[in-house]
Amino acid sequence: MASYKLMVKDVIKKADILLEVVDARFPDETRNLEVERDVKRSGKPLIIVLSKCDLVSKETLQKAKSRLSKVAPTVFVSSKERYGTTMLRHKILEIADIQGRNILIGSLGYPNTGKSSVINGVAGKNKAGTSSISGHTKGVQIVKAGSRIVFIDTPGVIPFGDNDEYRQGLLGVKDATHLNDPIGVAMKIIAHICDNNKAVLEEFYNIEIKENNPEKVLELIGLKGNCLKHKGEVDEMRIAIKIINDWQRGKMLI
Repeated sequence: MASYKLMVKDVIKKADILLEVVDARFPDETRNLEVERDVKRSGKPLIIVLSKCDLVSKETLQKAKSRLSKVAPTVFVSSKERYGTTMLRHKILEIADIQGRNILIGSLGYPNTGKSSVINGVAGKNKAGTSSISGHTKGVQIVKAGSRIVFIDTPGVIPFGDNDEYRQGLLGVKDATHLNDPIGVAMKIIAHICDNNKAVLEEFYNIEIKENNPEKVLELIGLKGNCLKHKGEVDEMRIAIKIINDWQRGKMLI
């Protein structure tokens, strides 16, 4: 963790502008307040990028943008839908106001928030490696995005001391293969979706939810998906892993 902290400080020192990429589904949970404080102390401009904006409603996006714009200029981007990347490029050029040389952009944020996808969207090509599995970016990468913009792409920066694996599973910081309790994490995901829009689960898994009980919903999904053990009981581990993967790979819109 100490090496991550040093890496962040080095990126902030080298960059002209910093991007904090957050997941539009969890804008507050995926902000890194320690990184934001470090950027503020450096006196360098910060842009907050709400990535994966295709996974939330326009109303939710506008509320998040309105709130976060009080902290820093905020742009929402969907690399999948190729939306917002031109706006982000213009915002970078506007804020930097640097002439005669390339603008160096430091990209920071949680694992799996879409940092590399945002960079590729601005560059117009798949220059930065991407994956739906967290931790794909293994080290600092320099990515030229044309028209004077150069990105420093970094591995996901986990807030120091954050050991809550349920939160990390929900946010996609850890995939199912690295979780000690996938069933518990799957139930957290179910609870989150039920609290926000349970119709998403009903439509996606073709079930009817009569009560917001994560354990019962998990069983319903397992039964509907025929995810059963030899004795006809729901294979909770197998269906939990499927739910985690479906959620982390952005298959459900909330």
